[in-house]
Amino acid sequence: MNRKAKLLILVLTLVLSVPVIAQARDLPVFTELAAKAGKAVVFISTEKTTQGPSMEQFRQQVPEGHPFYKFFDQFFGPQMQQPRKMLGQGSGFVISPDGLIVTNNHVINGADKVTVRFQDDKKEYPATVVGADQETDLAVIRIKADHTLPTLKFGNSDDIKVGEWVLAIGNPFGLDNTVTAGIISAKHRIIGAGPFDNFLQTDASINPGNSGGPLLDMDGEVIGINTAINAAAENIGFAIPSTQAAKVIALLKEGKAPQRGWLGVTIQQVSDTQAKALGLPEAVGALVASVGKGAPADKGGVKQGDVILEVNGKKVEDNNDLLKKIAGLAPGDEANLVLWRNGEKVTRTVTLGQRNEKAMAAMGPNHQDQGQAATVLGMALKPISDQEAQALGMAKPQGLLVVNVDPNTAASEEGIRQGDVILQANQKDVNSVADLNSVIKSAEKRGAVMLLVTRQGRNSFVALPLDNK
Repeated sequence: MNRKAKLLILVLTLVLSVPVIAQARDLPVFTELAAKAGKAVVFISTEKTTQGPSMEQFRQQVPEGHPFYKFFDQFFGPQMQQPRKMLGQGSGFVISPDGLIVTNNHVINGADKVTVRFQDDKKEYPATVVGADQETDLAVIRIKADHTLPTLKFGNSDDIKVGEWVLAIGNPFGLDNTVTAGIISAKHRIIGAGPFDNFLQTDASINPGNSGGPLLDMDGEVIGINTAINAAAENIGFAIPSTQAAKVIALLKEGKAPQRGWLGVTIQQVSDTQAKALGLPEAVGALVASVGKGAPADKGGVKQGDVILEVNGKKVEDNNDLLKKIAGLAPGDEANLVLWRNGEKVTRTVTLGQRNEKAMAAMGPNHQDQGQAATVLGMALKPISDQEAQALGMAKPQGLLVVNVDPNTAASEEGIRQGDVILQANQKDVNSVADLNSVIKSAEKRGAVMLLVTRQGRNSFVALPLDNK
């Protein structure tokens, strides 16, 4: 081998080895972090007592004239009506040496018995629920231990960057203290899990049983609480950001319920077409689809068709952003709103109410006020306003605006979408939900109703079955 060949081999060897050395040097070592943090992660098991299914539900499956009917109660009645125990499991982590533990609300919700077990201590500790918040899916439970417990502390999820390494610890499928590693795949994910979606996405494997466990940065601080998975995908998990969770947990551990502001409006995303029709420079803000009668927004002068652009001087990006900004204020606080109305900005000040089940029910889809949406055949419908008709390019307000569509209904299967307008049913004009219900009632014998639907200036007929309204 000549000198040039030897030199070439030497150069190639050095070049090829550099990335390997650099890569090996950059890979984190998780052993110490996993061992230390794992001591504060717990396995949570639950028991819930449920009543057996009613006899009437099963009896309906057997015709009264059937020979088996008269023996039904004798053979199956006592067995079916017996209470049954449902078992559940999840994860959590200790946040105080005296036994406060954070987990998900869905892990402990409705449980009659909650039990905690540690990795190094196989003793089982009975737990009591200190506080829970369904809307953020967070809960705090407490155990009494005879020694000081190891803890984890919250980090700042706002500082974590996409691509940074993270570690998930939990009990997937009941396998105690399983450790998985990955990176932050994305931030601010909205997955439809609740009203305050703002998830961290990670490719660290998260499975059933991981719920409530910590997502740790490389300093061993909790930057997320593992909560949800995408069952149809591999290595896509979601965690509640620590900065969002910490505020709620601070209240829950004191036995207090979060108090959230409430406007009393239904809102929707502003599309590019709507922004153009409304004269908005860009598709931002939240379009007010309806205003509850007597609600804080109604009292403050907010109108249907307004676009909310700012709250207390902060820009509103979309409807989800508005929801978070308002909920971040307390009942009784004043919200200074910048609205887009009739091609110009106006300001209104609203004294917020309290977001709770009663308030939300008043704004629910079955409310029959003209500004509200009512559900018919799996579609949330409302009479269309002047502003909405203008935004959709209609010559005049007519028909029913589709506010939402249940994806598990024939309406969705037949292609009806949010933003469509139903003009007619069985060739009769429908300008109210009552009009549509009247046509449906008269069409029950046919078993179907024909709708005339308009979308972006194009009309089409859609037939929906009535056998499963």
